[in-house]
Amino acid sequence: MPLNSSTRRQWLVAGSALAAALAASSAIGQGAAPIRIGLIEGLSGPFANAGEAVFRNLLWACERINARGGVRLPAAAGGTRPLELVRFDSKGNTEEALAMLKAALDRGIGVVAQGNSSATAAALIEAIEKHNAREPQRRVLFLNYSAVEPSLTNERCSFWHFRFDAHADMRLAALMEVLREDRAVSSIYLFGQDYSFGQHVLRQARASIAAQRPDVQIVGDELHPLGRVRDFIPYAAKIKASGAAAVLTPNWGNDLTLLVRALREVGSEARLYTFYGNALGAPAAIGDAGVGRVIAVAEWHPNLGGAASDSFRAAFKQRFPLPQDDYVHLRMQAMLEMYAAAVQRAAGTEAADVARALEGLHFDGTALGVPHMATMRAEDHQLQQGLVVSVMERVGSPGVRFDVEGSGYGFRSLKVLPATATRQPHGCRMTRPD
Repeated sequence: MPLNSSTRRQWLVAGSALAAALAASSAIGQGAAPIRIGLIEGLSGPFANAGEAVFRNLLWACERINARGGVRLPAAAGGTRPLELVRFDSKGNTEEALAMLKAALDRGIGVVAQGNSSATAAALIEAIEKHNAREPQRRVLFLNYSAVEPSLTNERCSFWHFRFDAHADMRLAALMEVLREDRAVSSIYLFGQDYSFGQHVLRQARASIAAQRPDVQIVGDELHPLGRVRDFIPYAAKIKASGAAAVLTPNWGNDLTLLVRALREVGSEARLYTFYGNALGAPAAIGDAGVGRVIAVAEWHPNLGGAASDSFRAAFKQRFPLPQDDYVHLRMQAMLEMYAAAVQRAAGTEAADVARALEGLHFDGTALGVPHMATMRAEDHQLQQGLVVSVMERVGSPGVRFDVEGSGYGFRSLKVLPATATRQPHGCRMTRPD
């Protein structure tokens, strides 16, 4: 049955459709004003490595879009325009992030991106809500690539905020798909960072384990200061002494790297169920001790397989060849591809128009090697996407052709879950502008 025009617009596939449209368009006009995206992130301080890794991903996404001709707009909206990523260093501090938001607004930037810290994301959402109500003539949009505390698209949801990462409950549910079948785990230690995200994950993990693996004993439930611990040996010793067969941790950045290194040093043999154990030094830090034992969840990983996935990885490695720069996340590419598609669809950069254009927009992950399509759910602005749970193995073992960060270790798929399997209900009651 033929689709009506409204349905046809809803089924815009941002990845392939935008690529085809822009490839056919004329080159970016000389001197065309760029569409500036303000990256507000910790680019110095304890999580600088995570911030710089995000910058590389978003810079590459901008470059890929610009290489195809940029974003094609009507002449009245500036014509075909490139994307430009502008850095604002929050130093990993929420107050500094709010100051950087003001700096971005003062420079006339109409879209900001942030992700490393759900507490910071919550503060930015509140500040943007107030700013957009106060100054509707220069409203700003917030693109979130990794702040995954679920309330941000539930009770704290905002028309101006879009999350492109799977939130914590989606990631946890994917890990539980593997833990439920892992009969080697009879006891587990819950360990996380002491802020909104870590607190939520440990609370939800306890409930999920009780419901799905009531035979598993929770032998520890502990939070630690975010970004302030330099020596995790005392924590690791306590985990080992507990006799835990597994550790579940949502830790990220240096807090994860130092934790896994400490667990190796104390000789812990616990399995690690992680949100982010597949990058930023974690595989190299744990070494052989992690083979078959470190489990991670993501929207993509290099060994997912297929020509499109291999090409995607190879292109990133060509742009950033250093082993330590090997941190590529498809969701960050999807975020800017979808933003560019929405700007084109809205025929301009006004925040409310772009937000409405993003609602219901689809991204064809198969174009970059993921066997599923992602959709921006209009009701809560949470991207609905598939997830992959994988386990660390030596490179060259079955299913592991590529390693991570030159470590000699890569990840093999355990579960590939489509968006229909990761979807969660929401409690968003969104206030929309007139």
